[in-house]
Amino acid sequence: MKQEHTPGKKTYRYGMVIDLDKCTGCGACMVGCMAENNLPFRKDNSDRLRSNLWMRVYKISNGRPFPDADISYIPRPCQHCEGRDHHHATPCVSVCPATATDYSHETGIVSQIYTRCFGCRYCMAACPYHVRVFNWWDPMWPKGMKKYLNPDVSVRMRGVVEKCSFCYHRLQRARNKAYAEGRRELHEDEYQTACTQACPAGAIIFGDLNNPEHKVHELKKSLHAFRLLEKLGTNTKVYYVSTRGWVRKAGKIYTGKKGSVTHP
Repeated sequence: MKQEHTPGKKTYRYGMVIDLDKCTGCGACMVGCMAENNLPFRKDNSDRLRSNLWMRVYKISNGRPFPDADISYIPRPCQHCEGRDHHHATPCVSVCPATATDYSHETGIVSQIYTRCFGCRYCMAACPYHVRVFNWWDPMWPKGMKKYLNPDVSVRMRGVVEKCSFCYHRLQRARNKAYAEGRRELHEDEYQTACTQACPAGAIIFGDLNNPEHKVHELKKSLHAFRLLEKLGTNTKVYYVSTRGWVRKAGKIYTGKKGSVTHP
């Protein structure tokens, strides 16, 4: 179930706007996410069935021959669905029997509590975006790498499901700093996700979708903005922008004969 909203308390809707016309598919967002959130390495990290990634970059094409061929890349973090109402709630939250995942009305972030998760994987089956991963193995790092783990993020054990958290620990750190300075409001640059800061092309913009002073508030209103599988009514907080019509169709799962999607 969703966390109940406290009347009179200010709410935030943290989300992203990703410009697909700027994204080069370099994968820096994936690397930044792994480093920030203590994601373990595998002997062969190119094996998708064994790799553990919170952020994936998908390559799509329009399926046309040269000279009309065109490609695009779609970074896909957790979409942090909000749902339409109590009858159409966040897919993963509504099926979790252990309440290991929850939706916060205060931040708009879908959380994951690892110590509650017992690995039933109902949330993975319910998620239409395949953003959740299951830990089949205990985490392992190359020799000496444990010294570089982020102390703000817990290391997950095998047998639990994990996912992108919009780097929630960074929000906690920013709140503590603001509280020490006698402030309640955060500046836009005080809370930014690791993938946002890692993107060399500036394709990922993060902020409060409710705040008119944040860039994402206006960017989401673009005529070229769309959300993945929007017809499902999951009301996600990750918006994509592209001036190319075929990209917008593919993002909404265009089922025409032309076009293809390649997984990383």
